[in-house]
Amino acid sequence: MTAPSSQQETRTSTRVDVAIQGIRLLDAPLTRPNGAGPSADGHVLLDGVGAAIPLDPRSPYTVAGGKLLLDGADTGLGVEAVARPRFYDLTTSDGTSMEMVARLHAADVLATTVVQTCMRYDPSDRCRFCAIEQSLEQGTTVAVKTPQQIAEVAQAAHDLDGVRQMVMTTGTSRGRDRGATHLARCVRAVREVLPDLPIQVQIEPPGDLASITELYEAGARSIGIHVESMDDDVRRRWMPGKATVPLDEYRAAWREAVRVFGHNQVSTYLLVGLGEDADELVAAATELIDMGVYPFVVPFRPLAGTLATDVDRAPAPSRRDVGSVTVRVAAALRRAGMAGSDQAAGCAACGACSALSCEGA
Repeated sequence: MTAPSSQQETRTSTRVDVAIQGIRLLDAPLTRPNGAGPSADGHVLLDGVGAAIPLDPRSPYTVAGGKLLLDGADTGLGVEAVARPRFYDLTTSDGTSMEMVARLHAADVLATTVVQTCMRYDPSDRCRFCAIEQSLEQGTTVAVKTPQQIAEVAQAAHDLDGVRQMVMTTGTSRGRDRGATHLARCVRAVREVLPDLPIQVQIEPPGDLASITELYEAGARSIGIHVESMDDDVRRRWMPGKATVPLDEYRAAWREAVRVFGHNQVSTYLLVGLGEDADELVAAATELIDMGVYPFVVPFRPLAGTLATDVDRAPAPSRRDVGSVTVRVAAALRRAGMAGSDQAAGCAACGACSALSCEGA
């Protein structure tokens, strides 16, 4: 892989800034206001590449004539809103709105949280940036999606809207499997109707690592085991519940996942803006890369309804920090011959929430 050109560097810088400052695109047809993972965003094609961008009426970025403008000046990047998918207007055979079962992410990724509750959602344990149960509280989803529901939605999204990959995540359950068993059932159901659809699963390290093989044998072809930070002080402050799972358990799960799923088919989120400096984050990412794990670097997002925003008033990270980490991690990924686009499915394969793809990673 070659190093990015100056044009790519400009594109990366703008992509990072938009991820932090958002965009004034108040009539975006496809939005994701709440739920697990990055939300409060609009889904667009930024120079033809899928991007999930925060919607913020205070942002200096606007769109006019299909171009991204900064304080009225053309940035040189084109913007096209992703259309509302047709499957949103359908219901499953049991009468559930398909939009409540799964959502379109970026242009062609179907995503669902198969269990919308988490054993760590008590305020004393909750990840401070997480809003997984917010959509449930607001009545825009259902607590537990059945394999049948998910398979029906996947079929419709594939046939009507050209979905090319799928992500299944879950809130953490109290069982040793941490939710893997239900995830596997859902994967099998989708593979029965769409045997060639690439699927990523996302889960905490299961107590029994055999669950990782179960997920692969069910038909998942990539896996996310998300740590968000590899600094124990940061983990205790931001993720008190997840911090009770030692980093060595994560490392064991990553190693087993690489053995089962393969090199560069395992990923983890690393959030910029939780208190680690750039050098610490890059060192953590390098350790992951050496294991064959793709570190999906994204900026921390202050979201309404989360403890980080409503209680902590935590600010977004600086453009400088996000840009520095992104560029340096991308260089390490290129040296290792790893690219998100080489993953079968999932967040790294989609790339909409990170600027790593702008750097050829």
